[in-house]
Amino acid sequence: MAKPEEEEEEEEKKKTTRENPEEIQKQTYQRTQDSDEAEESDSRTSTHKKIDKKTDKTDVKIETLSENPDKIAPIIGYFPTSYDPLTIWRGGGEAEPEAKVEVYKNKKRSNRLQLVVSPDDSPVDFVGTNYSGEATAAQLCTYGLGVLDKSTQTLKIVPIATNKIFRLEPRVGGLDLPENETLETVKHELTAKEKADKLKELTLMYSSKKTIRQAKKLDSLRQIEDPKTQQDLDQKSEGIKINKEALKVDETTINARNIPPHDLAATTPETAYPLHRIIFKGEWDYLLDILELSEAGAEVTSDVYPTFVCNRAYKLDNFEGEVEKRQLAGIFSYITHLIKFKDKHSMDGVSSAKYHKIPGFLFQKFSSLFANPDSKRIADEKRDLLVSYILVLTLYVDNFRTDLLDIAKDLRMNAVALRPHYEYLGCKLVREKQLLLATLPLPLQFPTVRRKRRR
Repeated sequence: MAKPEEEEEEEEKKKTTRENPEEIQKQTYQRTQDSDEAEESDSRTSTHKKIDKKTDKTDVKIETLSENPDKIAPIIGYFPTSYDPLTIWRGGGEAEPEAKVEVYKNKKRSNRLQLVVSPDDSPVDFVGTNYSGEATAAQLCTYGLGVLDKSTQTLKIVPIATNKIFRLEPRVGGLDLPENETLETVKHELTAKEKADKLKELTLMYSSKKTIRQAKKLDSLRQIEDPKTQQDLDQKSEGIKINKEALKVDETTINARNIPPHDLAATTPETAYPLHRIIFKGEWDYLLDILELSEAGAEVTSDVYPTFVCNRAYKLDNFEGEVEKRQLAGIFSYITHLIKFKDKHSMDGVSSAKYHKIPGFLFQKFSSLFANPDSKRIADEKRDLLVSYILVLTLYVDNFRTDLLDIAKDLRMNAVALRPHYEYLGCKLVREKQLLLATLPLPLQFPTVRRKRRR
């Protein structure tokens, strides 16, 4: 009886498999792969079913609440570790442990809060503040608390109190706190001097070389006399003979407050009104604007600088020495700042000085010398002193033979009204080639004031 064709094919496959072991491995791998694909397909189907169950959408109305001054915002406190004081103290019993939670607010500074958690029958309290410890670090983000009300489908978001999270630190009751800490720990507040020292330290560490150099110059101008140094100077000056006659000023002369620092016993015009007592040593480095313009070949224009300075700026090119050139340019700048300061405090010149910038320490110096703290207007007596400072510097520029016309125009005066101001400084007025020049003869003498007799 003949075998069916299907049985013959099966017998041939079995025979081939027995003779070829590689065929066995191939068939085994194929069955494994088929089973893995089936399992993966089943898992995907079950996963989709799970996802479909979890992705139930809910429409929620979000409401953001701002902090109300009448009600304190929510406070969140946490323990630094997983330690739970309530569970540990009660020994994990069935009874729910209780704790007293109190919040303290500073009377003077309402933004300072303190959170105190006191477990029942425990000698340890847990205290957290929003103004000390971890809370003093830089605040890089803000915090809020969200509460979902499923019944009304509303999500309310409220800010955390002062946007700080309270770190609860253990405190044992009855024990003294460290000497540098009180029950109401406050953040250390720097004094003005400490702030200045801190800013100076940061400037020296991180600022540019130019900023550091400027800070050092300003610091030298603000230096306070050391008591020990002053004591040494007093001891050294005991043996120095003082020319008291040179310090005497006749009662009939002009008031000394309207005259710049001077020396009645001077033998040269330069020492009659010492330049170093008018422009201090540390101020020269901030009077380089005209020198920089000259070196760059730029023009000193009359819309920025006074007429007196513009008509004499050419003198800077006549100096070969750097020291003399720097000094003359500094005097030009100082005259400009004085004139602009006068214009800032006058009705007729305020517009010309609107955009002029006076260095801060110079403005402070001028204010202490000339300004009136109770009024923007300069008093007549102080204005005369300001004019005297300017006129003395004009004498230096013109080698103590100066023309009155240019500076009179800058001071918004006529030459006739300006003549007495030069005379009060001890100057003599002479005419040369139809020009009226102010000179400074020596020894320095001030004119007497004529008083009218009462009838």
